[in-house]
Amino acid sequence: MNLRSVLAGAWTRIALASCAALLSAVPGQAQMTALVGGTVVDVTDGRSIPNAVVLVDGERITAVGSRSDVAVPAGAETVDMTGKWLTPGLMNMHVHLDLNLPGESHVYNETPDARALRMLDNAQKSLAVGVTTLRLTGATGGADFAVKQAIDSGVFPGPRIHTAGESIVPTGGHGRTEANGPYEFAKAVREQIKAGATWIKLGISGGISDVRGAIGASPFTDEELQTAIEVAHRNGVKVTGHTGSPVASKVAIEAGIDAFEHGYFFTPEVLDLMVENGTWYVPTIVVSQEGALEFYRKIGSPDWYLARQASVGKVHWQTLQNAIAAGVNIALGSDQYPFEPNSGTNATVAEAELYRDAGMSDLEALQAATIEPARMLEVDDEVGLIAPGFYADIVAMDADPLADIGALRSIDFVMKGGEVFRSEP
Repeated sequence: MNLRSVLAGAWTRIALASCAALLSAVPGQAQMTALVGGTVVDVTDGRSIPNAVVLVDGERITAVGSRSDVAVPAGAETVDMTGKWLTPGLMNMHVHLDLNLPGESHVYNETPDARALRMLDNAQKSLAVGVTTLRLTGATGGADFAVKQAIDSGVFPGPRIHTAGESIVPTGGHGRTEANGPYEFAKAVREQIKAGATWIKLGISGGISDVRGAIGASPFTDEELQTAIEVAHRNGVKVTGHTGSPVASKVAIEAGIDAFEHGYFFTPEVLDLMVENGTWYVPTIVVSQEGALEFYRKIGSPDWYLARQASVGKVHWQTLQNAIAAGVNIALGSDQYPFEPNSGTNATVAEAELYRDAGMSDLEALQAATIEPARMLEVDDEVGLIAPGFYADIVAMDADPLADIGALRSIDFVMKGGEVFRSEP
C-alpha cells in the first residue's frame, strides 16, 4: 500500500473535533495582519528597526519599516509587539523527525502510519519552538514525504520541510538504504529523487550510533562516492555527507559534494578545501557536548553509546572552532529534535549558543540559524529575512539577539506563512 494512503487512513482515526479545527484553517484566507511596535532585526547586517510595523498579506510580507513610515491599513488585524525583538523564523538543517536511537526507549516494529504520525507530532513541536524551516537528513520508509505533503497541503500545520529521504550507504554503513558498487549507488540515488528527495544524504563514514566500526572509517570506494554525487547533480539535487572521515571528506569535496554533517575530525586541509569550494558545514555540535547527556539519560542510552559520544566531544569542539576561524560556510543543525531540552533551552537554541561560544559573534550565530541555511537551501529569496516579498516566517522574543544570542530562549511568538502558530503574553 502507498504510504500516502496509509497516512491518509491514519488521519481518519484522529479525533473528529481535532480534524475539524485543523481543516477549518484554509490556506490563503488569512486577512492582512500588522505586527506593530516591535524591533525588527535585519540579519544581513545587524541593523534593527525600533518601533516597527510589519505588514503581512496572506502568506507574505508586504511592507517593513518604522511606525512613522508604514501605515497600518484599515481593517488589518493588529498584533502588539511592543517590547519584542522580531527575527526570521529559525531553521534547523539536521533533523530526524523519526529519531530512534539505541536505548531503553528504542521503538521496535513501528508501523508506517504510526511513524508518520510520530513525525508529524515532532514537526509541530519543532514549529512551536520557532523552527519554521527544517531539513530532514534521513528518514525511514518514505514517511518524510507523506508528512511533508500533509504540511504543504495546508491540512496540518508544521515547518517547511526539505528532505533527503533515506540516507544511502555501503552495506553495513551508517544509514538506511544499502548499495554496493557505482551502479547500485546510481539506482539508489535515483530512487530517492523519484520519491521526492530534494537532497541526497550519503553516510560516507561511521557514526556515534553504530554498534561496530570506527567513526572515522570510510566505507565508500572513490568510484561509488563520485557516481552517487554525479547522478544527484545531474538531476539537480544537492548532496550532503555524514562524515567523521578526513579521507572520505577530501574525496567527496573533489567530487563536488555540497555539504557535510557533523565533521567530527576535519583536518586543516579539509577545511581549506571546504572554503575554496564553498562546501557547507552543518556541525550538530550539541550531540557531542555535555548538554546532550540529559537526552541520552532520558532515552536510556547504553554505555557503549555514551563512550562513543564522549570520545568525539573534545575533537568535535576543536573542529568547530577551526571551521569558524577558517571562514567555512556554516548552517545550523542539531541532530537532536529541534525542541529537545538541552542546556536549559532547546537543542536548536543551544546549538546557536555553542556557535557563539566557539568563536562566532552573536550576529553570525543568528545568521547561522536563519539566512545562512536559506542560502544553503537556495531559498534565500523567499525565507530567512523579514523583508517585502518574503514568506511571513517570523519569531519574536523578549531581548535583543544581537546583544546575546541567548535571547532566542525567550521566543514566545511564532508565525509561519502569515499564520500565528504560537502567541503567548
